[in-house]
Formats: sequence, structure tokens, C-alpha cells
Amino acid sequence: MADSPSTEYIGVFDSGVGGLSVLRALWERLPDERFYYIADSHHCPYSERSTAEIQALSIAIAEHLREAGAKAIVVACNTASASALPALRDQVRARNGKALPIVGMVPALKTAVGITRQGAVGVLATQATISGYLYQEVQKRYAAGVQVISQACPGLVEQIEAGDLDGPETEALLRACLAPMMQAGADVLVLGCTHYPFVAPLLQRILGPGVTLLEPSGAVAWQTGRVLAENGLAAESGPPQEPRTVFATTGDPAVFQQSLERLLGVREPVVQLVWDGGRLLQAESSVVR
Repeated sequence: MADSPSTEYIGVFDSGVGGLSVLRALWERLPDERFYYIADSHHCPYSERSTAEIQALSIAIAEHLREAGAKAIVVACNTASASALPALRDQVRARNGKALPIVGMVPALKTAVGITRQGAVGVLATQATISGYLYQEVQKRYAAGVQVISQACPGLVEQIEAGDLDGPETEALLRACLAPMMQAGADVLVLGCTHYPFVAPLLQRILGPGVTLLEPSGAVAWQTGRVLAENGLAAESGPPQEPRTVFATTGDPAVFQQSLERLLGVREPVVQLVWDGGRLLQAESSVVR
């Protein structure tokens, strides 16, 4: 694959730009590692797709990452984690046939329950995440005695993908979605979608300083480091290797490149990937610099 890492790396994927919030935390936590990030923007948002389709997409992306040399995969998408994590761990194997370490996402509800003072916690997530097995299990196990207001916010992922992080339309959408939590007096808000940290300043302005925002990217980065160490896969310290991260998208590479500049403050080449019969392939003449 052109411009792909020549040594083992950590594969990271999301339906779009949301997983960049996780990648940012991975950069900070694991400075010696290399990464390959895939945004499946062609199918974004995953929240509008069936569980079966999300599973098929996730498995195909993970297989692409494995074939390109991934030593571990981070599913930087709450919806994909909720729908596909067990299937991924069951079906995607490392190149040597052993289990491929796969780290997923789950909303930080356990932490929120532990720090709420008012006994009311809000969770802002996609409907697929809220309805998913992982979230339901966490809520049953850890949220007894606490009021949990789980709220989907249709359209918010699309606003963030379009780059509208604090405009009037995004603010109006958020105010409507946050109203049930504010009425319940929630003093902790869990961001249950990797896109949502990019509107955290707007969320805090709407909710006020008395509400704590929680998002799991730091915990996911820590867990990834732990999994790498346990499996003897951590990179050795040394001079930085270039490129440290390869970026790819199934959408418009130029648009994704603009998102990289806006959200991460970096300008990097972006590889164009295409779907072909359920497989993910690199397009010809595919690198936008």
C-alpha cells in the first residue's frame, strides 16, 4: 500500500472524523507507536445502519488493517464497538493466526456514577450505542440508584463532519438534546460518541461550569498501551519514524484533509480507499497531498 507503514502499527478506525479524538489521545500516551487511521466516511454515520451492516463494515475494515500489518486495532467508534466488538474479536485473527488485540469503546458511565453529586447522570450517544449490549450491561452493573438520562442526538455527527462545531444550528440541536438532562439536574455528562469531544466547548457553555464532561479517549489510550505491553507488542523507544500516522478515507480525501487541519492542526497526505464487493481496497492514484 502506497504510503502505508513499513513496520507494524496500530490500526484505528471510525465512521468518520470522530475517532481523531481517540487518535489524539493515543499520540499523547504512546509516543513511540505508529498508526494507520481509517475514516469510513462513505458510510457515515454508522448510527443509521443496521447491526448486521455495521458488523460487516467493521470486519472488512479490520481485515484490511490486519492485511496491511496491524499488530492491534482500536475501534475508535462507540457505535461500531456496541454493534461489532464481539464479532471482530471472534473473526479477525492476527497474521500469525493468534488472537489480534482489539480495543473498543464504551461510554464512561461507571466513572460518571462514581462522581455525581446530584445522583443524576446524562449520556449523550447515538441510538445504536444506547441500545447496544455493552452499554446496557454497564448501566445494569454500575448505575443502580442513579438516574441515568440516555439521549440520542440525531444530526450531531453530521454537523461535526461538516465542520460546524459551534454555529447556531449546532447549538440549537444540542440545546434540544440536552434539555431532558438539564431538567433532571444532571451534573455529569458522558460523551458517548467519539465525535462529541469536538463540540465540548459548546457543550460546556450550554451546560455551565457545574456540569462535568466525561469522554473515554484517555482511558482507551491507556488500555491500548496496557494491551500492547501484555502481548509483547509495544514499540521500542527511539527516534521518531515517518510517517508516524497514515490517514485514509472512503470519502473525499480533500475534505478529510481539511478536517485534519481543523480538528488536529496537522496537514498530512490522505489515502483514498474504495469499497469493492464488501472489501476495502486502495484506489489508483489515491494519495492527496
